[in-house]
Amino acid sequence: MVSHVRAEAQGDERGALLSFLAEQRGGIRRAVLGLTDEQASTRPSASELSLAGLVKHVAEVEQGWVARAKGEPPAVKRDESNWHECFTLAEGETLAGQLAYWERVAAETEEFVRSAPSLDDTFPLPNDPWFPPDERVSVRWLCLHLIRETARHAGHADIIRESLDGKTAFELVALEQAG
Repeated sequence: MVSHVRAEAQGDERGALLSFLAEQRGGIRRAVLGLTDEQASTRPSASELSLAGLVKHVAEVEQGWVARAKGEPPAVKRDESNWHECFTLAEGETLAGQLAYWERVAAETEEFVRSAPSLDDTFPLPNDPWFPPDERVSVRWLCLHLIRETARHAGHADIIRESLDGKTAFELVALEQAG
């Protein structure tokens, strides 16, 4: 569900990008309100997606992209052999732990975006077969990509939550505001 994003200060493009990213993160966080680890790990459709898995996935993806932009390896290396693991809670992992991790990742993202000398600064895309060879992207592209990725999964989260217990995004916003 779309919630209102306040207008940025005049000329604060970074703030605008970060606000829209925070809004989309909020959609996923709201979708898990009041759920246990077991409920959040339930896959109520033909898809392998669960709410807990989405939280874990978006946190890993965001951390990985910011790490690449900094010239560092992602905290968790994913490839075809372990890609599926980013969509489920592993033994010892909890929804609360993944939400806390994502909160730290979000703070690192904000610090990186705000401290970059320019949104036009670039970094190389990974040398993976699904990216063009020797391609570079900007910090602005990174922000837009994270917004797009998070928004796509926020939509998935809405559907999964409604499939679990009938709660819609409108009800979850009210629940969040009441809590």
